[in-house]
Amino acid sequence: MNVIISASELAEDLAGANPPVLLDVRWQLSVARAAGEPPFDGRAEYEAGHIPGAVFVDLDRELAGSAGERGRHPLPDVTEFGAAMRRAGVSSARRVVVYDGGQGWAAARAWWLLRWTGHPDVRVLDGGLPVWDGQLSTGAPTPADGDFQPVPGAVEMLDADGAAALARSGVLLDARAAERYRGDVEPIDRVGGHIPGAVSAPTNENVAPDGRFLPAEELAARFKSLGAVEGTEAGVYCGSGVSGAHEVLALAVAGIPAALYVGSWSEWSSDPRRPVAVGPDPQ
Repeated sequence: MNVIISASELAEDLAGANPPVLLDVRWQLSVARAAGEPPFDGRAEYEAGHIPGAVFVDLDRELAGSAGERGRHPLPDVTEFGAAMRRAGVSSARRVVVYDGGQGWAAARAWWLLRWTGHPDVRVLDGGLPVWDGQLSTGAPTPADGDFQPVPGAVEMLDADGAAALARSGVLLDARAAERYRGDVEPIDRVGGHIPGAVSAPTNENVAPDGRFLPAEELAARFKSLGAVEGTEAGVYCGSGVSGAHEVLALAVAGIPAALYVGSWSEWSSDPRRPVAVGPDPQ
C-alpha cells in the first residue's frame, strides 16, 4: 500500500465522490525556533489558512501523553486518542490523509499512530502544505463524528529493552541529527550520545530540498548501506518519537518494515542506569 500521496493526487481525491478525511497536524519543536521568536502555534497557523476540509489535530495534546519518565512525547491514552480521531471524522472505512507545515515529522507521527491502532489506509501528503497549490480556507469544518475504534498493536513498536536488544540483533537507526547522535551537543535531553549499537541515520537525509521524499529506490539504497536489508529486523528512534516516525515512514516508502521506539532518547537518557555511547561509531 502506498503510504504517501502527491498534491495532485490529493486534489483529485478531494474532488471525488469519496474524499478522504484530511488532518492538519502543524507542529514545530519549540527549541528549533530562533531566539526571541514566540512559541510555534499550530492552531493559529491552521486558522490563517489550511487545505479546505482539513481538521486541525494538536500533536502535543492529541497525539501524545504528558511528558515524563516515558519521554517527551509518549503514547497518548488510547481511549482519548480514539475520541479525538472520531471528533475529526476518522472512520475505519474511509481513507485518511495527513499533512503538516512541510517538515513531515508531525504528519508522520499521526500516520504512525493511526496505523499502530489499526486504521487500514492512512497516507501523508508528500512535502506537506508548501507543495499544495490549490486554494486555502480559513473556516474550520464541523465533520460528522467518525467510527474509528483504535486497537493497538497493528504495527511493531519497541520499548527501551526491545530497542537495546535490536541494536545487537538487527539494526537500530537513530533519526536525530548527527551531532546529537555523537553527543557533541544535546539541547533538550539530560545527556547526549546514542543507544549503544545504534546507527546514525538522520531523517532529514531522506528528503529532497523541497521536503518531499527521495525516490523509493534511493531510499532503499540508503537504508541498505546502513544495514537495513531484507531479513534484518529494523527499528528507529529519535528524540521523542516524532522525527523517528518520519524515518519509519521513509522506510515504508522504500518497502522496509520497521518498528518505532516511541519513548526514544528522551526516555532512554532519563535513566542514568542505561548505557550511553558517544562518538561517530555505533559502539
